[in-house]
Amino acid sequence: MNSELKTLDLIDLISERHLQLRSIAEGEWNEESDIHISNSEWFIMARIYKKNPSVSQVTRRVDISRQAVHKFAKGLQAKGLVEITDSRHNKRDKCLMLTQLGKECYEKNLLLKKDLEMKIAEEIGFDTLNTLKRILVSDWGIREY
Repeated sequence: MNSELKTLDLIDLISERHLQLRSIAEGEWNEESDIHISNSEWFIMARIYKKNPSVSQVTRRVDISRQAVHKFAKGLQAKGLVEITDSRHNKRDKCLMLTQLGKECYEKNLLLKKDLEMKIAEEIGFDTLNTLKRILVSDWGIREY
């Protein structure tokens, strides 16, 4: 097993597991809700939960264009999940805020993800899961591009 681990690419392993987990989380949400929310929309909602950031602030925190953030925000607004208002500091910029429905959906999704996390913990062990979390949040000594 040890020599097998050496041949596996860390970045691909993390990416594949991330896609698998996102797919499961999205599927569970879609089974329980009439409101379809894509992974990109969840990503935007996570950046504005309990905040009121501008589109430009959200854009700086995600790896998608300003136009894409605006497009996703418009889609979320059409679903009644996000409110878009003019920025007080820059009239050309817009601010984003979750509506009450948006907050409820986001918090319900957090519970679904916690359930998935518990299933993983039961499979791999709580100590292993906590070790994995510590590794993921630790400083890896690599810089961002």
